[in-house]
Amino acid sequence: MPNIHSMLNSEERREWLRIEDRLLLEYRRVDETADAMNAYLPPATEDTITTAVSKPTLDLLIRGGETFAGSPLLPWVSKIDWMLETILKSLVKSHPGSVAIARLTEVDISAGGVGFHTPRRFEADDVLVIKCILPPFSMIETSARIIRVTSLNTDPAQYHVATQFIELGADEQELIIRHILQVQAERLRARKAAH
Repeated sequence: MPNIHSMLNSEERREWLRIEDRLLLEYRRVDETADAMNAYLPPATEDTITTAVSKPTLDLLIRGGETFAGSPLLPWVSKIDWMLETILKSLVKSHPGSVAIARLTEVDISAGGVGFHTPRRFEADDVLVIKCILPPFSMIETSARIIRVTSLNTDPAQYHVATQFIELGADEQELIIRHILQVQAERLRARKAAH
């Protein structure tokens, strides 16, 4: 599969800091009902539920380090995660297809837009409603215009969708920028520690 970063033109690279990351993501066309979110994806499985429920807490542990690990809140957060995961897994077993949940998705994100792979074909200029969870628990919900759709020539069909945020508030934009800087700093520290 082509690298997401290699698909960007130089103009898009210069405007905003950009990173490749794995985030919980949901999206649909703006003219579709909320039920359409994730309707094109395979039904949620126990693995997708485990990932969606545990990722924010794991991100909090990673970022909070010893501060959160020693916190009296950690056992309670773990219990809530366990209860939520158990309820959702029971729903999936008793009513397959009834659980619509954000999926961990490889994205290319900046304060100007987000790119991602999808099995669904969209058209340039489609407007999407995008929900994205930045670690550990920051929800970004905005609309974005598709600026480019590229077929990845895979079987089953996959497309890379590049979007530009339309209605992103200053606070949400700042959350994205902070997330990008945090991830870049973590990656630099990891590289230095490896050498």
